[in-house]
Amino acid sequence: MEPAAARLRIHFYGSVFPETNKMPLRTFLATTLCCLFFFCATFCTTAALAQPPAANQMPSVIHVPPEAQPSPHFDATAATNAYLAQIPADKTARSDAYFEGGYWMILWDFLYGVIVALLLLNLRWSARMRDLADRVTRFKPVHTFVYWLQYLVLITILEFPLTVYENYFREHKYGLATQTFGPWMLDQLKGLGVNLVLGGILVVMLFGIVRRLPRTWWIWGSVATIVFLIFVVLIAPVYIFPIFNKITRLDDPKIVDPILSMARANGIPAKNVYEIDASRQSTRMSANVSGFANTMRITLNDNLLRRGSPEEIQAVMGHEMGHYVMNHIYKGIMYQLIVTVIAFAYLFWGLNWALQRWGEKWQIRGVGDTAVLPLVLLLVSVFSIVNTPTDNTFTRTQEYEADMYGLNTSRQPDGFAQAAIHLGEYRKMSPGPIEEWIFFDHPSGHNRIYAAMRWKAENLKLFTPQESAEGSAAAIGNADKK
Repeated sequence: MEPAAARLRIHFYGSVFPETNKMPLRTFLATTLCCLFFFCATFCTTAALAQPPAANQMPSVIHVPPEAQPSPHFDATAATNAYLAQIPADKTARSDAYFEGGYWMILWDFLYGVIVALLLLNLRWSARMRDLADRVTRFKPVHTFVYWLQYLVLITILEFPLTVYENYFREHKYGLATQTFGPWMLDQLKGLGVNLVLGGILVVMLFGIVRRLPRTWWIWGSVATIVFLIFVVLIAPVYIFPIFNKITRLDDPKIVDPILSMARANGIPAKNVYEIDASRQSTRMSANVSGFANTMRITLNDNLLRRGSPEEIQAVMGHEMGHYVMNHIYKGIMYQLIVTVIAFAYLFWGLNWALQRWGEKWQIRGVGDTAVLPLVLLLVSVFSIVNTPTDNTFTRTQEYEADMYGLNTSRQPDGFAQAAIHLGEYRKMSPGPIEEWIFFDHPSGHNRIYAAMRWKAENLKLFTPQESAEGSAAAIGNADKK
């Protein structure tokens, strides 16, 4: 983000939120209208400036290079380098620039969120929203939801310039987005609605716990948060994902039959494979395991189906089956429970410390006051950015486990290498070890291809051409006759 743009954002905040101790209803409405005007102006400007996306696709057909062909002298490192050499230099430079720019976006997102939270607290805008909720109702659950409604709408408006740059213009610049501005904006509004409902439920529930259990709220709050996250994971494939994309059962036997065969061979009770129309938003190729218990399903996106080879699709699906068989969803829930308990303990300490020092200045009455929400999210953002390497390492470890399971299941190392190259359209292929540890939630493309070629080197007998084997047998027979 350019410094000038940052200064513009600060100027905007200062002009919209004059520092005053009292803000009557008419001032609140006028301020909200100013925010809406700014939002609409940005909407119109970005729609006018929108340009068609420039494709940044890796080669659709990726051949097995001679160095990766099975032979007595097969070398995993040489095979890996040969695969990487198939990527055009300009594509590599572009995907590296995109991924490395994401490092800065993490920083700008964090700083932007901190600035917004501090402004809402120091200008006592959060306290004014609480007071308005008080005038609407004294019934605490409704009061909390009314505050959440104000907060979410206001934050969405204030963060819209950064959001539209990061998720629209930047994605189009690197050829990863397919939507024009209108459909993209519609998805943003859908996301706002989902956050309003689900976020409102969580906020009402947590503030209720804080008010009833002022000393132990951090324990019960962490448990309630995990239960809520499990609920969201459970309903997401059936009720949330279809809001944004069309999900249909895949019926092509050439694709489905090998996948279901692999599933049966690995004890997975899968009867269907699903397809999602991700191409309406993005050029990215992917698949995923989603859901929980009876709603768990394996889904391929249509970009993978359209551009991936059969071997590549089988390798990807073997990877996704690895997540299922190794219970990664359940392990992830356990990990999140530990992290959430630590985060809530940190919140318990951080909120008490901050409110003792600045609570009166911010006009916050205590931890159970809804006006404390910006402070809560500020502390959570600090915890999250510090915990990023740990989160990424946990996820990256699970992804590596699924990679190895997928290789042993699909026996498609070349398909796996092809998939890694296609994923390199938006991931840096060859980062440094520290860079990968901090920023990568999946193994790098280089390491994934090397793992596939190393697996192939240890299983060369699976790839010996049949005719070669028959010729060797005939030669042995002739030698015996002589």
